[in-house]
Amino acid sequence: MNHPESPITSVLVANRGEIARRVFAACRRRGIATVAVFSDADSASPHATEADAAVHLPGSAPGETYLRGDLIIGAARRAGADAIHPGYGFLSENADFARQVEAAGLTWIGPDPEAIRVMGDKVESKQRMADAGVPVLERLDPTEVSQEHLPVLVKASAGGGGRGMRIVRTLAEIDDAVASASREAASAFGDPTVFVERYLESGHHVEVQIMADGHGTVWALGERECSLQRRHQKVIEEAPSPLVERVGPRMRTALLQAGRTAAAAVGYRGAGTVEFLALPDGSFFFLEMNTRLQVEHPVTECVTGTDLVGLQIEVAEGGRLTGDEPSTSGWSIEARLYAEDPGDDWRPQTGRIAALDLPGVTSRFEVPPHHGIRLDSGVEVGSVIGTHYDAMIAKVISFAPSRAEAARELASALRRGRVHGLATNRDLLVASLLHPEMLAGTADTGFYDRHDPRSLTADAALAPELAALVAALAAGARDVADRPVLAAVGRGFRNVPSVFQRRGYAHGEQEVHIGHRLGRDGLELEQLPSGATSIELVEATAERVVLDLDGVRRRFAVADLPATEGGGAHVTIDCPLGSRTLRVLPRFVDPAAQQPAGALVAPMPGSIITIAVTVGDLVTAGQPLLHLEAMKMEHEVAAPASGTVAEIAVSVGQQVEQGATLVVVEGEQKEQA
Repeated sequence: MNHPESPITSVLVANRGEIARRVFAACRRRGIATVAVFSDADSASPHATEADAAVHLPGSAPGETYLRGDLIIGAARRAGADAIHPGYGFLSENADFARQVEAAGLTWIGPDPEAIRVMGDKVESKQRMADAGVPVLERLDPTEVSQEHLPVLVKASAGGGGRGMRIVRTLAEIDDAVASASREAASAFGDPTVFVERYLESGHHVEVQIMADGHGTVWALGERECSLQRRHQKVIEEAPSPLVERVGPRMRTALLQAGRTAAAAVGYRGAGTVEFLALPDGSFFFLEMNTRLQVEHPVTECVTGTDLVGLQIEVAEGGRLTGDEPSTSGWSIEARLYAEDPGDDWRPQTGRIAALDLPGVTSRFEVPPHHGIRLDSGVEVGSVIGTHYDAMIAKVISFAPSRAEAARELASALRRGRVHGLATNRDLLVASLLHPEMLAGTADTGFYDRHDPRSLTADAALAPELAALVAALAAGARDVADRPVLAAVGRGFRNVPSVFQRRGYAHGEQEVHIGHRLGRDGLELEQLPSGATSIELVEATAERVVLDLDGVRRRFAVADLPATEGGGAHVTIDCPLGSRTLRVLPRFVDPAAQQPAGALVAPMPGSIITIAVTVGDLVTAGQPLLHLEAMKMEHEVAAPASGTVAEIAVSVGQQVEQGATLVVVEGEQKEQA
C-alpha cells in the first residue's frame, strides 16, 4: 500500500461488541484515535470502556441506538472523529447512512454508497450480476410459485445473517413464510422487502473475499467455505474451501474471477464478500454480495497474512493496492461460540459470563505471529449476554499448516476451555469439528438437517452422572472447609458408620441423585456411575476433585455459579473429557415458585409479537401458540401436547422475563362426539 492521500486521525465505530474491538485494535496499531458509541445495555461493554472516547446513545433497542444514523454522526462530531467505520450488521450496508456520513464531511470507511445500494438490493444485484456474466439462480414472484418450484427460499432483500429467511416446502406455507420473513426483515434491517428463489437442499456455501481500491485495482484474497450453518447463519467457517481444493485449480480460478467481476461491475471500493452456492461438480451460483467486512474475515487474514481492517482504512484514505495479489498458505478454521442451546431448537441464552478461558490463545484481534489460536471476543468475564443483540460470545480461530491440524487444534481448545455462566454451543462445535464429514471436507449446508444436534453432542460432554458425583464431592469438601470443627477432624473418621450424604442435580429434565460417604476404606457410593467399575477418591476440594476411574487418574475443575434471576444455582465441571453444567436441586421446593400444570413458559426474555390462539381453543401437539422476539429473531412457542387453552397470561407487545408463564394448556384434546 502506498502513502495515504487523506490521513485519518480518529475513527468512530458505528457498532458494538467484537467487531468494534476488532476495528479499535487495527486503529491502535496505526496510531489512530478511537471513539465508541454505546447503548444503555452496553454501558459496561468492553468496546465502550476500552475506546479513547465513548458517546452514549440513550436506549437499548437497535432502532433507537445503533440504527440511528443521525445520532451516530452527531457523536462523531462531538468526539472529534473524522471517519466512521460501520463494522458489520446494523448500518453497515445502509447506502443512505453512507451518504449522510460523506455529506457531513466525514470519511466513510466502506464502499461507495451507490455500490452498497445496488448490491444491497438482492433483486437488482442478481440482475446486475447476470448482465456481467456471473451465474445466478432464477428469482420467483411469491404469487406465482407452483409445486414444481418447491422447495423455495424466502429471503430478505436487505441485510443478511440469516434473518428474514424461511424455507418453504409446501404451497400452504408460503403466505405465512413471506409475512414472517417480512416482519423479521423490517425489525432487523428497517426494510420489509423479501423475494423468493429456488432452494437447493444441499450445496456448499463458498465466498470470495474482495479488496478494491479507488483506482481500479481489485484483489480476490482467496475463498472461504461456510457450509455448516443453522437457520442460515454460519457456525463454522474456513479458508481455503475444501470443496474447491477437491475440485481443483480450474474451479478456484473461475470462482475468484467471478468475485473480481462482481466487484468491478459496481465500481467497488474497500472490503466485500461475494457469496456463492457451489455444487460438488464445481458449478456455482451468485447468492449476494456483502458490502462490508464479514464476521469470518479472520480466517482469510490468517491464510493471507493481511490485515483486512487495516486495508479498509488505507483504501478509505485514498491509498492504492500495490504489489501482487496476496496468495494463501496454511489453513484456518473459525468457530462461532454462541450463547445458545442447539438441543432446544438453537434457542439463545442470556446470562453473565462467569469464566471465559481458552488454552493455546496466541493472539487477539490480529493474525497470530505463528500457528495457533486467535480469539476475537466482544465480552469478558463479568459481561452480560442480554436480549437486545446477537448472542455470539466469541470467534475462536485456529491457524495451522494443514486442515486436519487446524480442526484438531480448534476442537481441543474448545473442549479444554472454561466457558461458564450460561449454556453455549461449545459441545456442538467440538462434535462438528471432529465429525467424519467435516474431517473429510464433504459437509454441506444440509449437515445439521442430517445430523440432529442432540445426537451429535450425546457423547461430547462429560456424562451427567460422573459430573454430578464430582459436584457432590466438591460440595462435601466445601461444607467441611466451612466448618472449622469438622475440618479439624480427619475425613472418614466415624465412631459409628455414617449415613450416605445425598445431593441432587439436574441436566435439562434429567435428575441425578448422588449418595456417597467417606469411611475408613475411602469413598463409598450408593451406585456407581454408568460404565464405571471402580472409583477411588484421590483428592477433593471445593474447586478440584481428583478420581481414579477404573485405574485411570482424572482431574476435574469445579466452579459454583450463584443463583440468577429466573434460575437456581448451578455448578460447572471441566476436564479433558469434556464439560458439564448442572442445576443444583434444592432440598425443599417453594410451592409458590411452581408453575401451574400445563404452563408454557418463556424460554428467554423477549417481547410477544403474535398470539395465534384464544382461551378455549383446542390445540394439537406442535401447534404454534405465539411468537416471541428476542435477539432480533422470531422464536415460536408451540403446544407440547394436545389440549385446551385455559389461560393466556400475556399480550402482544408485552416484555416478558425468562421462565414467565405465557399460556396454560390443560388436559388432552377430546374427540368430538
